[in-house]
Amino acid sequence: MFRDDLLKDKRILITGGGSGVGRHMGRRFIELGAEVIVCSRRAALLEETVEEFTGMGGRASWHQLDIRVPGSVEEVVEAVWRDGPLDILVNNAAANFISRTEDLSPGAMDAILNPTLHGTFYMTVACGKRWLADARKGTVLSIVSNGATNGSAFTVPSAMAKAGIVAMTRSLAVEWGARGVRLNAIAPGPFPTKGAWERLLPTEELAKTFETGNPLGRAGRHSELVDLAAYLIADGSDYVHGELVTIDGGRWLQGAGTFNFLSALDDADWDGLKPKRGRDRG
Repeated sequence: MFRDDLLKDKRILITGGGSGVGRHMGRRFIELGAEVIVCSRRAALLEETVEEFTGMGGRASWHQLDIRVPGSVEEVVEAVWRDGPLDILVNNAAANFISRTEDLSPGAMDAILNPTLHGTFYMTVACGKRWLADARKGTVLSIVSNGATNGSAFTVPSAMAKAGIVAMTRSLAVEWGARGVRLNAIAPGPFPTKGAWERLLPTEELAKTFETGNPLGRAGRHSELVDLAAYLIADGSDYVHGELVTIDGGRWLQGAGTFNFLSALDDADWDGLKPKRGRDRG
Protein backbone atom coordinates (compact mmCIF):
# COMPACT_ATOMS: atom_id res chain seq x y z
CA MET A 1 0.00 0.00 0.00
CA PHE A 2 2.83 2.40 0.83
CA ARG A 3 6.25 3.24 -0.58
CA ASP A 4 9.13 1.67 1.32
CA ASP A 5 10.56 4.99 2.54
CA LEU A 6 7.25 6.40 3.84
CA LEU A 7 8.65 6.76 7.38
CA LYS A 8 12.32 7.17 6.50
CA ASP A 9 14.33 9.01 9.19
CA LYS A 10 11.35 9.19 11.54
CA ARG A 11 12.11 8.34 15.17
CA ILE A 12 9.09 6.62 16.72
CA LEU A 13 8.53 5.67 20.36
CA ILE A 14 5.91 2.99 21.01
CA THR A 15 4.69 2.35 24.54
CA GLY A 16 3.72 -1.26 25.19
CA GLY A 17 5.85 -2.01 22.13
CA GLY A 18 7.21 -5.40 23.15
CA SER A 19 4.15 -7.49 22.30
CA GLY A 20 0.73 -7.54 20.67
CA VAL A 21 -0.43 -4.60 18.60
CA GLY A 22 2.57 -2.50 19.66
CA ARG A 23 5.00 -5.04 18.24
CA HIS A 24 2.98 -5.40 15.05
CA MET A 25 3.08 -1.62 14.53
CA GLY A 26 6.80 -1.45 15.23
CA ARG A 27 7.50 -4.18 12.69
CA ARG A 28 5.55 -2.29 10.02
CA PHE A 29 7.21 1.03 10.83
CA ILE A 30 10.62 -0.63 10.49
CA GLU A 31 9.61 -1.95 7.06
CA LEU A 32 8.70 1.63 6.08
CA GLY A 33 12.11 3.02 7.06
CA ALA A 34 11.56 4.31 10.60
CA GLU A 35 13.78 4.05 13.64
CA VAL A 36 11.69 2.44 16.37
CA ILE A 37 12.12 2.67 20.13
CA VAL A 38 9.95 0.38 22.25
CA CYS A 39 9.25 0.56 25.96
CA SER A 40 7.31 -1.48 28.50
CA ARG A 41 7.86 -3.11 31.89
CA ARG A 42 9.05 -6.48 30.53
CA ALA A 43 12.71 -6.28 29.55
CA ALA A 44 12.87 -9.80 28.09
CA LEU A 45 10.09 -9.08 25.60
CA LEU A 46 11.64 -5.74 24.66
CA GLU A 47 15.03 -7.34 24.03
CA GLU A 48 13.41 -10.03 21.89
CA THR A 49 11.44 -7.44 19.93
CA VAL A 50 14.46 -5.26 19.21
CA GLU A 51 16.43 -8.32 18.13
CA GLU A 52 13.68 -9.07 15.62
CA PHE A 53 13.59 -5.49 14.35
CA THR A 54 17.35 -5.20 13.92
CA GLY A 55 17.32 -8.60 12.23
CA MET A 56 15.05 -7.03 9.63
CA GLY A 57 17.79 -4.47 8.96
CA GLY A 58 16.07 -1.75 10.95
CA ARG A 59 17.25 0.64 13.63
CA ALA A 60 15.66 -0.17 16.96
CA SER A 61 16.28 0.17 20.70
CA TRP A 62 14.39 -0.37 23.95
CA HIS A 63 13.87 1.12 27.39
CA GLN A 64 12.31 -0.64 30.35
CA LEU A 65 9.59 1.61 31.75
CA ASP A 66 6.77 1.56 34.25
CA ILE A 67 4.54 4.10 32.57
CA ARG A 68 2.58 4.60 35.78
CA VAL A 69 5.50 6.46 37.39
CA PRO A 70 5.87 10.09 36.18
CA GLY A 71 9.54 10.31 37.16
CA SER A 72 10.37 7.16 35.21
CA VAL A 73 8.54 8.49 32.16
CA GLU A 74 10.56 11.69 32.31
CA GLU A 75 13.84 9.76 32.62
CA VAL A 76 13.10 7.54 29.63
CA VAL A 77 11.94 10.39 27.40
CA GLU A 78 15.05 12.39 28.33
CA ALA A 79 17.22 9.38 27.48
CA VAL A 80 15.46 9.03 24.11
CA TRP A 81 16.02 12.72 23.35
CA ARG A 82 19.75 12.46 24.12
CA ASP A 83 20.09 10.29 21.00
CA GLY A 84 18.11 12.78 18.95
CA PRO A 85 14.65 14.37 19.00
CA LEU A 86 11.64 12.12 18.65
CA ASP A 87 9.25 12.62 15.73
CA ILE A 88 6.31 10.42 16.73
CA LEU A 89 4.84 9.01 19.93
CA VAL A 90 2.49 6.03 19.74
CA ASN A 91 0.52 5.60 22.96
CA ASN A 92 -0.27 1.89 22.97
CA ALA A 93 0.35 0.76 26.57
CA ALA A 94 -2.84 -0.17 28.41
CA ALA A 95 -4.30 -2.59 30.91
CA ASN A 96 -7.69 -4.28 30.96
CA PHE A 97 -9.62 -7.22 32.38
CA ILE A 98 -13.26 -8.27 32.54
CA SER A 99 -15.28 -7.90 35.74
CA ARG A 100 -18.69 -7.03 37.01
CA THR A 101 -18.32 -3.40 38.00
CA GLU A 102 -19.80 -3.90 41.47
CA ASP A 103 -16.99 -6.36 42.18
CA LEU A 104 -14.20 -3.86 41.46
CA SER A 105 -12.11 -2.53 44.33
CA PRO A 106 -10.44 0.92 44.22
CA GLY A 107 -7.16 -0.90 43.63
CA ALA A 108 -8.60 -2.74 40.65
CA MET A 109 -9.78 0.55 39.18
CA ASP A 110 -6.34 2.06 39.63
CA ALA A 111 -4.72 -0.97 38.01
CA ILE A 112 -6.45 0.06 34.78
CA LEU A 113 -6.58 3.85 35.05
CA ASN A 114 -2.95 4.35 36.11
CA PRO A 115 -1.20 2.81 33.07
CA THR A 116 -3.93 3.45 30.50
CA LEU A 117 -4.98 7.03 31.25
CA HIS A 118 -2.37 8.52 33.55
CA GLY A 119 0.57 6.89 31.82
CA THR A 120 -0.63 8.03 28.40
CA PHE A 121 -0.96 11.57 29.70
CA TYR A 122 2.52 11.51 31.26
CA MET A 123 4.09 10.31 28.01
CA THR A 124 2.19 12.76 25.83
CA VAL A 125 3.14 15.77 27.96
CA ALA A 126 6.76 14.65 28.34
CA CYS A 127 7.15 14.52 24.55
CA GLY A 128 4.87 17.46 23.82
CA LYS A 129 6.67 19.94 26.04
CA ARG A 130 9.96 19.13 24.32
CA TRP A 131 8.50 19.61 20.85
CA LEU A 132 6.93 22.91 21.91
CA ALA A 133 10.10 24.18 23.58
CA ASP A 134 12.12 23.46 20.42
CA ALA A 135 9.40 24.73 18.05
CA ARG A 136 9.61 21.30 16.46
CA LYS A 137 6.83 19.33 14.79
CA GLY A 138 5.62 16.21 16.52
CA THR A 139 2.91 13.60 16.11
CA VAL A 140 0.98 11.63 18.72
CA LEU A 141 -1.12 8.59 17.87
CA SER A 142 -3.09 6.92 20.67
CA ILE A 143 -4.68 3.47 20.50
CA VAL A 144 -8.06 3.45 22.25
CA SER A 145 -11.26 1.41 21.74
CA ASN A 146 -14.93 1.81 20.88
CA GLY A 147 -15.60 1.87 24.59
CA ALA A 148 -14.31 5.44 24.54
CA THR A 149 -17.43 6.61 22.74
CA ASN A 150 -19.97 3.83 23.27
CA GLY A 151 -19.09 2.70 26.78
CA SER A 152 -18.23 -0.89 27.58
CA ALA A 153 -20.02 -2.97 30.17
CA PHE A 154 -17.81 -5.26 32.25
CA THR A 155 -14.68 -3.29 31.30
CA VAL A 156 -15.82 0.05 32.72
CA PRO A 157 -12.42 1.33 33.97
CA SER A 158 -10.92 0.74 30.52
CA ALA A 159 -13.81 2.55 28.82
CA MET A 160 -13.34 5.47 31.22
CA ALA A 161 -9.61 5.58 30.56
CA LYS A 162 -9.97 5.40 26.78
CA ALA A 163 -12.63 8.13 26.82
CA GLY A 164 -10.17 10.29 28.73
CA ILE A 165 -7.50 9.69 26.09
CA VAL A 166 -9.90 10.76 23.33
CA ALA A 167 -10.73 13.91 25.32
CA MET A 168 -7.00 14.59 25.71
CA THR A 169 -6.42 14.04 22.00
CA ARG A 170 -9.13 16.46 20.96
CA SER A 171 -8.24 19.06 23.58
CA LEU A 172 -4.53 19.11 22.77
CA ALA A 173 -5.29 19.12 19.05
CA VAL A 174 -6.69 22.60 19.61
CA GLU A 175 -4.13 23.69 22.20
CA TRP A 176 -1.01 22.45 20.40
CA GLY A 177 -2.05 22.24 16.75
CA ALA A 178 -0.96 25.72 15.74
CA ARG A 179 2.39 25.06 17.41
CA GLY A 180 3.14 22.05 15.22
CA VAL A 181 2.00 19.08 17.30
CA ARG A 182 -0.59 16.81 15.67
CA LEU A 183 -2.69 14.27 17.58
CA ASN A 184 -5.05 11.50 16.49
CA ALA A 185 -6.44 8.26 17.89
CA ILE A 186 -7.48 4.87 16.53
CA ALA A 187 -10.32 2.76 17.94
CA PRO A 188 -9.69 -0.83 16.81
CA GLY A 189 -12.30 -3.56 16.91
CA PRO A 190 -11.31 -7.24 17.31
CA PHE A 191 -7.67 -7.72 16.33
CA PRO A 192 -6.69 -10.94 18.13
CA THR A 193 -3.56 -10.97 20.26
CA LYS A 194 -2.62 -13.80 22.61
CA GLY A 195 -2.37 -11.75 25.80
CA ALA A 196 -5.52 -9.70 25.37
CA TRP A 197 -7.63 -12.66 24.28
CA GLU A 198 -6.51 -14.73 27.28
CA ARG A 199 -7.54 -11.94 29.68
CA LEU A 200 -10.72 -10.72 28.03
CA LEU A 201 -12.08 -13.68 26.03
CA PRO A 202 -11.11 -16.76 28.02
CA THR A 203 -13.27 -19.24 26.07
CA GLU A 204 -13.30 -20.11 22.38
CA GLU A 205 -17.02 -19.36 22.18
CA LEU A 206 -16.61 -15.84 23.60
CA ALA A 207 -13.73 -15.15 21.24
CA LYS A 208 -15.72 -16.29 18.20
CA THR A 209 -18.72 -14.17 19.20
CA PHE A 210 -16.55 -11.10 19.62
CA GLU A 211 -14.56 -11.62 16.44
CA THR A 212 -17.55 -12.20 14.16
CA GLY A 213 -20.02 -9.73 15.67
CA ASN A 214 -19.67 -7.17 12.89
CA PRO A 215 -21.13 -6.74 9.37
CA LEU A 216 -18.01 -8.26 7.80
CA GLY A 217 -18.28 -11.32 10.04
CA ARG A 218 -14.57 -11.59 10.79
CA ALA A 219 -11.77 -10.35 13.00
CA GLY A 220 -9.45 -7.65 11.74
CA ARG A 221 -6.11 -8.45 10.13
CA HIS A 222 -3.16 -6.83 11.85
CA SER A 223 -1.89 -5.61 8.47
CA GLU A 224 -5.06 -3.51 8.19
CA LEU A 225 -4.55 -1.88 11.57
CA VAL A 226 -0.84 -1.18 11.22
CA ASP A 227 -1.29 0.34 7.76
CA LEU A 228 -3.90 2.70 9.18
CA ALA A 229 -1.45 3.66 11.93
CA ALA A 230 1.32 4.19 9.38
CA TYR A 231 -0.93 6.48 7.35
CA LEU A 232 -1.94 8.57 10.36
CA ILE A 233 1.65 9.21 11.45
CA ALA A 234 3.01 9.85 7.95
CA ASP A 235 3.58 13.35 6.62
CA GLY A 236 0.93 12.87 3.94
CA SER A 237 -1.84 12.87 6.56
CA ASP A 238 -0.88 16.24 8.06
CA TYR A 239 -4.41 17.63 7.70
CA VAL A 240 -5.94 14.80 9.75
CA HIS A 241 -5.92 16.30 13.22
CA GLY A 242 -7.84 15.66 16.42
CA GLU A 243 -9.63 12.66 14.93
CA LEU A 244 -10.76 9.34 16.33
CA VAL A 245 -10.62 6.80 13.49
CA THR A 246 -12.56 3.57 13.99
CA ILE A 247 -11.44 0.32 12.35
CA ASP A 248 -13.79 -2.45 13.44
CA GLY A 249 -15.54 -3.88 10.37
CA GLY A 250 -18.60 -1.74 11.16
CA ARG A 251 -19.08 -3.37 14.57
CA TRP A 252 -20.15 -0.20 16.35
CA LEU A 253 -22.69 0.55 13.63
CA GLN A 254 -24.22 -2.89 13.90
CA GLY A 255 -24.78 -2.41 17.61
CA ALA A 256 -26.11 1.13 17.29
CA GLY A 257 -29.28 0.92 15.16
CA THR A 258 -32.56 0.07 16.86
CA PHE A 259 -33.46 -2.79 14.50
CA ASN A 260 -29.99 -3.98 13.56
CA PHE A 261 -30.65 -7.20 15.46
CA LEU A 262 -32.87 -8.26 12.56
CA SER A 263 -29.74 -9.13 10.60
CA ALA A 264 -29.97 -12.48 12.41
CA LEU A 265 -33.10 -13.40 10.42
CA ASP A 266 -32.71 -15.74 7.47
CA ASP A 267 -34.80 -15.92 4.26
CA ALA A 268 -37.39 -18.20 5.82
CA ASP A 269 -37.85 -15.80 8.73
CA TRP A 270 -38.42 -12.91 6.35
CA ASP A 271 -40.86 -14.91 4.25
CA GLY A 272 -42.85 -15.62 7.39
CA LEU A 273 -42.97 -11.94 8.26
CA LYS A 274 -44.16 -10.70 4.86
CA PRO A 275 -47.90 -10.52 5.65
CA LYS A 276 -47.18 -8.44 8.75
CA ARG A 277 -44.99 -5.83 7.11
CA GLY A 278 -46.51 -2.55 6.11
CA ARG A 279 -49.21 -2.52 8.77
CA ASP A 280 -49.56 0.69 10.70
CA ARG A 281 -50.73 1.15 14.25
CA GLY A 282 -54.07 2.72 13.28
